[in-house]
Amino acid sequence: MIDAIFGSGGFLALVLIVALIAMVVLKAIALIPQGEAAVIERLGRYTRTVSGGITLLVPFIDRVRAKVDVRERVVSFPPQAVITQDNLTVAIDIVVTFQINDPAKAIYGVDDYIVGVEQISVATLRDVVGGMTLEETLTSREVINRRLRGELDAATTKWGLRISRVELKAIDPPPSIQQSMEKQMKADREKRATILAAEGQREADIKTAEGEKQARILSAEGEKHAAILAAEAERQAMILRAEGERAAQYLKAQGEARSIQKVNAAIRSSKLTPEVLAYQYLEKLPKMAEGKASTLWMIPSQFGDSLEQFARALGKRDDDGVFRYEPATVDEETKEMAEPENTEDWFSTESNPEIAAALAAATAVANKPVDKEPVPARKKEIAESPEV
Repeated sequence: MIDAIFGSGGFLALVLIVALIAMVVLKAIALIPQGEAAVIERLGRYTRTVSGGITLLVPFIDRVRAKVDVRERVVSFPPQAVITQDNLTVAIDIVVTFQINDPAKAIYGVDDYIVGVEQISVATLRDVVGGMTLEETLTSREVINRRLRGELDAATTKWGLRISRVELKAIDPPPSIQQSMEKQMKADREKRATILAAEGQREADIKTAEGEKQARILSAEGEKHAAILAAEAERQAMILRAEGERAAQYLKAQGEARSIQKVNAAIRSSKLTPEVLAYQYLEKLPKMAEGKASTLWMIPSQFGDSLEQFARALGKRDDDGVFRYEPATVDEETKEMAEPENTEDWFSTESNPEIAAALAAATAVANKPVDKEPVPARKKEIAESPEV
């Protein structure tokens, strides 16, 4: 049908027209992904920079020179041999974080900005580390990072780059230096360990000494208080014993005085006669001779004269000329004194509950009934027991 309308030549022309139109459309539209920027040239000359999205171009006149990733990038460079101020070679790895701010400068200002950043980083690193010793290099990472970032940022600004951060990834000294450093670090660690152990032992000794000091102080205080309490107890005991002895002596004296009063009252109440006294005297004479040293005893020859004088002094002469002894009248107080006293209160234990309890227990044991069953009957009961 198409051949009928246009003919064979017309069909070919139509295909060529469609292909040309499609090519023009493709040349007129450029799709830029998000995070990238495209540098547009017109007839070989820089025109503009476009970012993510659809961009219209003049067919066969405009073209995309290059697409540049404008995201922040992290590039790690291989280890670089750097000589320090003390002529030691160390291998240093660098990590550079940068971002392209001006894609046109990155394309037209340098052939390869990655290689340029690497070369400038190495040159700057050698310049910075060359003025430091190995020990300063190992301990001054922040200083090196700051100087590298500043010089790299200043050198790459004309390339449209912004250096965000520069980090020294690793610093590897020579193997011999590493061994020496390991030995030095080991010696330093052993030194610190020895110092710490000594400090710990010193602190422990101090704490132990303080503890022993406090223990001795507390022990001395305890012994002091114990001695004070013992002395006080001994003083109280001596006072109580002295008071008891004084009370006992007083009571003994009171008892002897009372006994003498009772004897005197009893004698006066009994109205003794000289005859009774003579009889008592004669009765006691044999007892006086019972001692082992007494081998001889005699009755005084003046005994009768003594009785006669006693009778004349205290008696009255009767009509028949005999002296009769008449005892004196005894008053009521003397009679009352001569009467026996109630001694039940002498053994009262009401003032001491412990003695009262012990006395009650002893009384209960004494009053306990005793099994008075005849022995033969008991033997018979045991014999008839089924257990036997």
